[in-house]
Amino acid sequence: MNLRKQKVAKKRKEMFRSAAKVVTNKGYDRATMEDIAAELLMTKGALYYYFDNKEDLIFQCHDLILSEALNEIEEIASMDLSPELKLEKAIKTHIDYAINEKEMFNMILVPEHTFVDDHLKLILEKRKRYTSVFDRIIEEGINKEDFKTSDSKMIRMIILGAMNWIQTWYSPRGGRSAEEIAETYSDLLLKLLS
Repeated sequence: MNLRKQKVAKKRKEMFRSAAKVVTNKGYDRATMEDIAAELLMTKGALYYYFDNKEDLIFQCHDLILSEALNEIEEIASMDLSPELKLEKAIKTHIDYAINEKEMFNMILVPEHTFVDDHLKLILEKRKRYTSVFDRIIEEGINKEDFKTSDSKMIRMIILGAMNWIQTWYSPRGGRSAEEIAETYSDLLLKLLS
């Protein structure tokens, strides 16, 4: 990616973070395009140049962060590592997004409340791909007899459920860093499989 495209991508991500901040603070229904434009120091008309409406903006925001996370965990799943190390890396990656991209990652835990039709279908398909990567890693560990479970789906739901809960309680002013939390979670969650 050339320098110009990198700058555009960075600006877009900053726009998405600002939009996510407004939606998180006000709630999806109460946040307006005018509120988001004000946060970005733009006119509402300029914001509509980039996005059709609020749903389009929120969709693109969530799609960006979900795509980035999906690409990272797919890369982890394809590494020449043991299933345990793959799962540890996938857990830490998910927690990194949950903490460092909290507003964007957290804004639509229930996409059915935010999106309709094509947007909803695309988000649900991508989320299914995301969870399936965890399933593949867990199933690989079961097949190699590294993991002592036979129910990859239940273990995956426990792991993702535990990690997603971080978004509700994490504070940067808390007593532990994001790295410490990721390390503790990966240690404890991997014990479910031993």
